[in-house]
Amino acid sequence: MERRQASSFYPHFEQEERPTIDKFVGLFNQLIFKQKAILTDFLDPGKREILKTIVGNDALIQEYGGYKNAEKKRVYLSLDWENLSPEDYQITPINIEYPMKFEKIRHGSILGSLANSGVDTDTFGDIITDGEGNWQIFVKTELRDFFLEQIDRIGKVRVKLREISFKEILIPEDTSLQKTEIIASLRSDSVLAGISKQSRTQIKKLIENKKAKLNWHDIQDSNIIIKVGDVLSLRHFGRVEITDISATKKGKYKVVLKLWRTRN
Repeated sequence: MERRQASSFYPHFEQEERPTIDKFVGLFNQLIFKQKAILTDFLDPGKREILKTIVGNDALIQEYGGYKNAEKKRVYLSLDWENLSPEDYQITPINIEYPMKFEKIRHGSILGSLANSGVDTDTFGDIITDGEGNWQIFVKTELRDFFLEQIDRIGKVRVKLREISFKEILIPEDTSLQKTEIIASLRSDSVLAGISKQSRTQIKKLIENKKAKLNWHDIQDSNIIIKVGDVLSLRHFGRVEITDISATKKGKYKVVLKLWRTRN
């Protein structure tokens, strides 16, 4: 098995993703040199796609994010198959405790407080809620003590973080909406314009400013054709998953989607 060269993967992804490519090529080369399994940080679907492209069929990938259908997951990279348990991914679920009767906390304030605490955002996974004011996060076990001891405020709200068992994990609230839009074109800018009710000129400007993503990667070309299964996101608007596309009698497209609106 040959070592990978990062430069050979550069043409497949955008220039901004080269540091991620460099890191993952380094991990793969370490795997084949030391013959020892590697556990990554929490990776979003876009980064996991890059890792899978680099690894190809030369190593085994298993992933887990702390609960079913997690978006950010830790990846276990190995040369031989291993039967893993949730504990093997070294993920600690944590409950955020605060005076719920008098205060409210939101996803954006939790993310901001964690990101500004001095740790990288890859050290923690999803932030989930049941919609009743209860919030939980998933962190790397090796940094568990840091989160438990150092995070005592979410925004202006005093909080206490408490480690919990996997049995105590919430059933996350599903905030998605099922929608159907009639769209003139399946170009990425046209689809985003139709869904967000903005003009294509506005959408093109957002794309140029790297505020629109397709499958967790910046959209570089407005002419890209959208297909079923694609995930589009627009800064300050939300994220959509395309679940069905069909043609109308008038030559347009009926697009069925799931929409998650941005919540502060």
